[in-house]
Amino acid sequence: MTRKERFSFVLTYFQEHTPNAETELFYDSPYQLLVAVILSAQCTDKRINMTTPAIFERYPDPQSLSKASFDELFPLIKSISYPNNKTRHLIGMASMLVQKFGGEVPLSVDELVQLPGVGRKTANVITSVVDKQPNMAVDTHVFRVSARIGLTLNARTPLATEKQLISFIPPSLIHIAHHWLILHGRYTCVARNPKCDQCGLRPACKYYANLVKQAK
Repeated sequence: MTRKERFSFVLTYFQEHTPNAETELFYDSPYQLLVAVILSAQCTDKRINMTTPAIFERYPDPQSLSKASFDELFPLIKSISYPNNKTRHLIGMASMLVQKFGGEVPLSVDELVQLPGVGRKTANVITSVVDKQPNMAVDTHVFRVSARIGLTLNARTPLATEKQLISFIPPSLIHIAHHWLILHGRYTCVARNPKCDQCGLRPACKYYANLVKQAK
């Protein structure tokens, strides 16, 4: 199977089996999604969804969040990873939204990465989820799954993975392919003991092919 054929098989499979894949973070606006994604770094979506309702209730918009003090916000997020840094990032992010972007979340990667706590991955999430832009956010799941299947070759960094994926995936599918790969990595192609017996991608998967070869 050529690499092009492998991509075609994987994309067709996901289109048929999970056509409506989307983020598992709860949000009602670009501002809420941005808060949730910043908080989600090295933390589960489940934990973030337990944390954000209290934040959104107390700080429903960037204007109110920008006025929060560290001591006011910290207790609301102390149960998640890196709460000190994330508290500072959220307040700084909201302040910049108000001061530089009129309280609106910008929808370009170049502008988003200017915000405290926002790197390329977060910016790609926001633009692809909110605006369906052809941007591929690479987290640990996307990085692992892409390499295991054989979609990426010798991609040693998230940026290298991103570039290889978007060079083979049609632009119209990139925003949802991000979710396909994340969800596949979260529930099937898990880090330890991947559930190959439950996986429909086995015919195209290099990892599975190696398992079969080793078993012979």
